[in-house]
Amino acid sequence: MGALCAGHSRDTLDRFSDRCLHVSPCLSDPARRSTCCLRITLVMLHLIYLGVLFVFDKDLIHKTKEEPWYTTVYLILFAATLAQYFITSGSSPGYVVDAMRAVNEADASRNRASITSKQPASSKNGDVVIAIDSLQGRGTIAWTKLVMDMYPSGTSLRSVTCSYCNVVQPPRAKHCHDCDKCVLQFDHHCVWLGTCIGQGNHCAFWWYICGETALSLWTGTLYIQFLKSDISKPWWLYAIMILLLATLFFCLIFLLLLLLFHSYLILTNQTTYELVRRRRIQYLRNIPERVYPFSRGACRNLYEFCCAQRSKYRMEPLPTGQELEDKLRPYTCSDVLSCRCCC
Repeated sequence: MGALCAGHSRDTLDRFSDRCLHVSPCLSDPARRSTCCLRITLVMLHLIYLGVLFVFDKDLIHKTKEEPWYTTVYLILFAATLAQYFITSGSSPGYVVDAMRAVNEADASRNRASITSKQPASSKNGDVVIAIDSLQGRGTIAWTKLVMDMYPSGTSLRSVTCSYCNVVQPPRAKHCHDCDKCVLQFDHHCVWLGTCIGQGNHCAFWWYICGETALSLWTGTLYIQFLKSDISKPWWLYAIMILLLATLFFCLIFLLLLLLFHSYLILTNQTTYELVRRRRIQYLRNIPERVYPFSRGACRNLYEFCCAQRSKYRMEPLPTGQELEDKLRPYTCSDVLSCRCCC
C-alpha cells in the first residue's frame, strides 16, 4: 500500500515537473534554472527589506503622511534599481559572433550593390544570382581582415582564433565558458545577473551598481533611525532588525568597493579580466604595469563610456609602438595644462 502511494506521488510529481517545463522551457536548463532562482532571491531580499520598514516603522509611516515626497523618492529609487537590474541581466554583452554577422551582412550588401551596379542592362537575373552566390564566402574573409588589421603585422591567425567558437577574436575579446560564446571587451561573468559583462552592457552594469549602492545606503540609514527611535519594540524585532542591518552593512561594503573598482577601470579603459590576467594575455604581457594601452585619458574614457554615440560593436586596435612610448613618457606641467593626462 505504501509503495503504491509512493509511486502515485512520484508520478504526480513527474507530471507536474513536465507541465512546468512545458510552460517554461528555460527551466530544463540547469544554468538558466539557477539564474532564475538567484533573480527571485534577489527580488525577495529587496521586498523583505522594504516590507519590514513599512510594516514596523511607524515613524516612517507618519513621515510619509507629512512629507510624501521623501518616501516617493525612495520608492522611485527602489523601483529604478530593480528595473536596472532586469535591464542589465537581459542585455547582450556584445558577442563576437554577432559582430561578425553584422560585418558579414554589411560586406555582402556592399558586394551586392557593387555587382548590381556593374551588371549591363541586358543581363539576366540568373547571372546576377550566380555572381552573388560566388561571393558568399567573402564575409568571413572581410571579418578576418578587419580583425587582423587590429593586431601587429606578423600575428598568427591561429593565435587569435578561439579554440571553442572557431571565430577570429578581436583584441580584448575572450571566450566565456558559462555563456559558451566569445564576448567583446570581456570583463567578467556575473552570477547574480546570469550574463557576461562586456562592451554592450558594462555601462548598464555600472549604473546598476551605483543605484544599488545608493539604495542600500538609504535603506541602512532608515534602519538605524528605526533602531534609535523611541518606539517600543519587542526583543525579536530588535534581533531581526540588527540581523538585517548587519547583512546590509556587508553588502554595502562590497557594493562600495565594487563601484570604486569599476570606476577605476572606466577611467583607465581597462576590464577586470585584463587587470587580473594581464601577464597571461599575449598582447599585454610585455607592457609595463603602469601603462594603460587602451586609455585615451580619464575624461575621454569617461565620455566614451557614458555619453558618446558609438557603434554597437566597437573594436579597438592594439596601440602602436609609438603610442606606447608616448604613454610611457611621464607627465609634465605642459601636459597637464594641455590636458594630455585627462582628455
